[in-house]
This record gives sequence, C-alpha cells and structure tokens, in this order.
Amino acid sequence: MSIQKVGVVGCGLMGHGIAQVAAQGGCEVVVVETERGFLDKGMARITKSVNKLAEKMVEKGKATEEQAQAGAAATLGRISGSLERGELNDCDLVVEAIIEDLEVKKTLFAELGAACKPETIFASNTSSFPVGEMAEASGRPERFVGLHFFNPVQLMRLVEVVRTERTDEEVFAAAKAFGEACGKTAVSCKDTPGFVVNRLLIPYMTQALQMLERGDASKEDIDAAMQLGCGHPMGPLTLTDYVGLDTTLLILQGWKERYPDESAFDVPELLVQKVAAGKLGRKTGEGFYTWEGDKRC
Repeated sequence: MSIQKVGVVGCGLMGHGIAQVAAQGGCEVVVVETERGFLDKGMARITKSVNKLAEKMVEKGKATEEQAQAGAAATLGRISGSLERGELNDCDLVVEAIIEDLEVKKTLFAELGAACKPETIFASNTSSFPVGEMAEASGRPERFVGLHFFNPVQLMRLVEVVRTERTDEEVFAAAKAFGEACGKTAVSCKDTPGFVVNRLLIPYMTQALQMLERGDASKEDIDAAMQLGCGHPMGPLTLTDYVGLDTTLLILQGWKERYPDESAFDVPELLVQKVAAGKLGRKTGEGFYTWEGDKRC
C-alpha cells in the first residue's frame, strides 16, 4: 500500500507544516483551504520555511548552496494549493488539520468519504478528540487513523499514529510508514484520550496549576523545580503559556465532559479565570507570565 499523493485540509499552523514534511518525504501534496487569504498565507509560510531550511543546511555544511537550492525547489515543486475540495478525490492519503471542533471534523470526513476514491486513507491531526468518531462519520472506519504531528511540524521529530478498533492493519502500517517518510519517529497508540503525549502532559500541567491555586509554591519555583529537578526544557506553567491557556482549557473541558469521574481531568478555576480575562499565554503576550513574541519576560 503506497502513499504517493497526499491531500492536506487546512493550511494554517499545523497544516502548512504537514504539507511541507510530506513534500520533503517525496510525496506530491495538494493543500486545500476555504479562502484565498488563508491559502496564500499558508503557502507563503511553506516557502519561507523551506528556504530557511536550505540556508541552514548550507551553514552547517550539509549541502552546497546549489544543492540546497535544488532541494528546496524540488520540495516546493511537489506542493500545490487549491480552494477546490475536489482536488482531494484522487489522493492516497488525506490529512485533516482544521479547527479543533469535532462536529466540523465529522462533517468534513462525511463529505470526503462520499467523494474520495475507495482506496483513500483518511487521517486526523486532532490532539484530543476520539479518532473513532470521525472514522465512523467517514463511512470507511477501516481506512482511518490518527496522525498527530507536533508544533512546529518541521522541527518536532514525533508523530503519534493512532489506530481504532476498526483500523485495517495494512492501512495502519501505511500510515506509520508515511510518518517515517516525513522524517519523524512514529509511535503507535490506541484511540484513548490524549493518545500518549497529551494524556501525560495535560494532567501534569493541570497539577502544576492546582499547586499554584493552593499556594503550595510560586509559579517561578514550580517551573524551576521541574526544569532543574527533572531536566525539562521549560517548566509546566511556562509550557501552558506556550501551548495556549485556551487550548489547554478546551482539551480539559472536552475530556471532563466525556469522563466526568476522572479526577485527572479536573479543570482548575485559575485556568478558567485567565482564559475569561483573555490572558491566553504567549499568543496574547500575557498568561502566567508576560511575553514578547516567543520570549518570556
């Protein structure tokens, strides 16, 4: 089962990165957006990222300038953008990277299931929703997987490949091989809340928030303790700011609604208050800390 042509729905923060790594892996890629402005912005991001990668290869002595430019041109030449969803119909794999709204995703996959060739494999980049529900909506659950890439896709080396109870083994193997062709380490996991990373990460961040609420330690000391005591690159409160307080809250609320008896999914009131105040972290310049771009003040 060979994946040669890949469709990516959504050319935003995650979609443009998925399109880039798929093209770098040798696939023909078509990216579909709903509006010209979104598509143009995403394609410009891809071009900038590919060219920056070429420059770094030259700087590190991994390629001559001629080789790097040729590689960048080849990658960009494999990517096209479109506003027509019909461009996805003959893809071997279609990866969804749109808004984290389950009903919107299910509607999309129902439409794709009715339009794409029977052999097409569907994948969602969701970080929190049950893959099985989208698989059922597609009408071809045996040809459905989760492909959870991490931000920034071009740099993060992991992809979680998620199987449901109905995923065909050959489909799963093809999806995992695609993730590896994109230059990622592909880990396998079942369709459980948060898969591997977020199932461990979100409760960890939540515990740090609850410690801060109780006054057990200051945010600075909590972060320093995990950085220096556990070797983490950043502490949990800095990480929550970096991920986005609204994103963290949305994931927790969704899990709590589905699993009300799971204490690990309790929503800290402090998180609710910060989001209500519009203090969403790095993206707004203030969360638990103040930020200037990607730098914590």
